[in-house]
Amino acid sequence: MTMKRILLLAILILCSLGVGKRKTTWVAIGDSITYLNDHLDETGNRLTKGYMTQFTEKFPDVQYINQGHNGWTAIKIAEQIETLGLEKADVYTVFLGTNDWWHGNAIGTLDDYKKNTGTGTVCGAFRIIINKLRQLNKKAKIILMTPLQRGDFVYINSFKNNAFGSYNQKNGQSLEQFANALLSIGEFEKIPVVDLYHDSGINQENMVNFKRLKDSKTGEYKEYKYPDFVGVPFDPQTDDYPYPVEAINMTYDGLHPSDKGNKIIAEMLAKARLR
Repeated sequence: MTMKRILLLAILILCSLGVGKRKTTWVAIGDSITYLNDHLDETGNRLTKGYMTQFTEKFPDVQYINQGHNGWTAIKIAEQIETLGLEKADVYTVFLGTNDWWHGNAIGTLDDYKKNTGTGTVCGAFRIIINKLRQLNKKAKIILMTPLQRGDFVYINSFKNNAFGSYNQKNGQSLEQFANALLSIGEFEKIPVVDLYHDSGINQENMVNFKRLKDSKTGEYKEYKYPDFVGVPFDPQTDDYPYPVEAINMTYDGLHPSDKGNKIIAEMLAKARLR
């Protein structure tokens, strides 16, 4: 066999093994749900595989870059967009909005997006974010993700960090309004929106199996299902953590998706043709 044929055979073998094949680069921009994918210890190891890990295990030709920022809002991401170190990528996902709702940030209108009015509203912030992504790679695919519905949240590492669920409004705004604003932006820009709020099946009934709280009459702990736990007091100073392991369902703490919840997110991203 000649040297030329040997080299050709070697190239064919390498190609068949996938060596040198370029991977699709995915930058995932988000808040704690994205951040926790690579910080499992901060979940008490209740989470073992976030949505990015689960997606790339199924599609190994995709490699992700985690741009999740714990506790950040869309407005803060927009304000800090030039300092995040965002890289050129083939695909960008933007999964924000739940913290904007909790902090009472103004949603704004589609006109705020169209007119690029700045970070005074969430819609204006999304225009800044999307402009930056297009600046990095005008050919990149951009996928928006609406916030998930959320139950009563109690942070596993600090009980004082807690919040009521999206069954109530915050600052006169519903979380669904934030989801609908992103749907409007997606329709205007003709970019896909993974509508986790409406289509994931993650809702108040299955966020957790129950919330363990003290019965005000007996002082004994009782396992309350939604909506029975709404309005039942929780004292972070004296009460036990209300979500023992057996309470885990779609979330492990009322807000952050469990492995089961993250699997649904990964599957919906696959349907949106992330890769």
